[in-house]
Amino acid sequence: MTAQTPTPFPHIISDEKVAFDKSELNAILGVYGRFVAAGDWRDYGMSFLKDVAVFAIFRRTAEHPIYRIEKRPRLRNRQGMYCVISMDGQILKRGHDLRIVLRYFDRKLIRAVD
Repeated sequence: MTAQTPTPFPHIISDEKVAFDKSELNAILGVYGRFVAAGDWRDYGMSFLKDVAVFAIFRRTAEHPIYRIEKRPRLRNRQGMYCVISMDGQILKRGHDLRIVLRYFDRKLIRAVD
């Protein structure tokens, strides 16, 4: 009998995940901090998946996110890889530049003074 060495299964483990870089997180957390200071938002969560990075914003901890800021690199050559999505799944703003997409929140922060 001849001993053969076992051949391993050919497996491809892709640990690559989409994530926000430092400048993107600074822009997102800048907007988030202004709304926390205004008392509108209280919590956030981040998810880094294979094809999308999500920054979810919550009014309270035990709710569904009121907004999601997503980064989808596969869409960079089409309609833009950044988007703001509402609680009901409607895309509110989409674009190639994160700072322009985050301008959607600027008009939400403006309030009338009595």
